[in-house]
Amino acid sequence: MAVKIDQPFNASADQLWEILGTPDRVDWVPGVNNCVLEGDVRSLNLPGAGDIKERILLHCDERRIIEYSCFEAPGRLQSHHARMEVRPTANGCQLLWQAEVTPVELEDFIRASMEGCLVRLEQLLVS
Repeated sequence: MAVKIDQPFNASADQLWEILGTPDRVDWVPGVNNCVLEGDVRSLNLPGAGDIKERILLHCDERRIIEYSCFEAPGRLQSHHARMEVRPTANGCQLLWQAEVTPVELEDFIRASMEGCLVRLEQLLVS
């Protein structure tokens, strides 16, 4: 099973991708103050999760897609793979965001984290 979000935004696909397509930009992730990107490895500290490391698996500006996987995290996370795609629409854009996590008991935590990010993205796109 996976956590899936299909969220419309009243902003252009380019505006949203400017935020999401910058792998070391974290102002849209609540509680995260900094990020270190070394090659394809992104290191950050998430509130409630601690220090984590993610590998950027795919980053395509042309198709506005980024895929990443968490490979180091405290706690019970066994596996994590996420994909974000920004698509233009007639009224702005659509964010398709999916995360597969094991164990499935962590899906509620992941969903809540993703939903917090959506709120912050809306705030950034308005300002």
